Amino acid sequence: MPVLQTERLLLRRFKLSDLNDFYEYAKDPAVGPDAGWDYHRSKDETLFLLKKFVKSNEIWAIELKENSKVIGSIGLHRDKKRDNKSARMMGYVMNSQYWGLGYATEASRRMISHAFDVLLVDLVSAYHYPHNDRSKSVILKCGMTHEGLLKSATVTYDGRVHDEHCYSITRDQYENNTLSAGV
Repeated sequence: MPVLQTERLLLRRFKLSDLNDFYEYAKDPAVGPDAGWDYHRSKDETLFLLKKFVKSNEIWAIELKENSKVIGSIGLHRDKKRDNKSARMMGYVMNSQYWGLGYATEASRRMISHAFDVLLVDLVSAYHYPHNDRSKSVILKCGMTHEGLLKSATVTYDGRVHDEHCYSITRDQYENNTLSAGV
């Protein structure tokens, strides 16, 4: 798993020493439910998940370069809603203290470039619940196109069924955006 860099961030493999930073945002009731998981009630719960993240090749820690603090996570996963092995679904979560500062967009743009330039995927998708306008904003700033609303698409940790907005960017869209931006 490569370390990916942006102007302000390192996207890297999680380490066990990230426990306190991870728990800081995982215990926040404003964070987990918007991503479909319940907030953590103990460090043991966070440690259990952190051990899985440490072994994962799909989930990166989002670390601030200025102070080495982990402020979130971002992942590229097989898109279970598509029967296409060359499609990846991007998901992210951010410590609420860092919302609105452009970090999620910065990390997401870097992850999209990694998906197309290194992993050579054909499509990157992202989903959000209808009430999650912050995630919608990040997705749109990344150049993704709204595909539609998937009705009753997800059952969350508490048994509730949610609709999800679906977005994607294809390889052609990515390459055209990159070329037109002069990158």
